[in-house]
Amino acid sequence: MARRDNIHQEIRSALEKEGWTITHDPLPVKIGRKSTEIDLGAERILAAEKGNEKIAVEIKSFINSSVITDFYRALGQFLLYERALKVQEPERKLYLALPYAAYEELSKDIFNYTGFEDLDHQIIVFKSNNQLIWVK
Repeated sequence: MARRDNIHQEIRSALEKEGWTITHDPLPVKIGRKSTEIDLGAERILAAEKGNEKIAVEIKSFINSSVITDFYRALGQFLLYERALKVQEPERKLYLALPYAAYEELSKDIFNYTGFEDLDHQIIVFKSNNQLIWVK
C-alpha cells in the first residue's frame, strides 16, 4: 500500500461527517496490466428514487515547496485515475482533495485560466476544522 497523505484521515472523517459511507480505503483500480489505488471510495444514499451517489477521492497534501509542481503530479495521477474509472466504474465521480492554502494559491492562476474551468468542479477543499468545501 502506498504511503497516505498527511490529511487522509481528516478528509475521511469530514466525508463521514457529511453522510458519506467509506466503501474503500483505498479503492483499487486497474490500468492495463497495472494495479493501483485511489485514496478513498465513498457513497451515500440520495432520495429513494435516485439511488446512490458514488465518488472516489484522490487526496493530495501539497507539502512540497512548489504548489505548481505538486499540482502537475496530482493532475497527471488524477487524469489517469479518471480514465480508468470511466471503464471500470463509470457511475463513480472522481474528486481531487487538497488543502485550502493550496487551492487558494492555485485559484490565483490555474483554476482561473481559460481551459481549466472544468477541473474546478472536481475539487474538494479541506479546511483545518474538518470542513470540506465542494467546489462547484
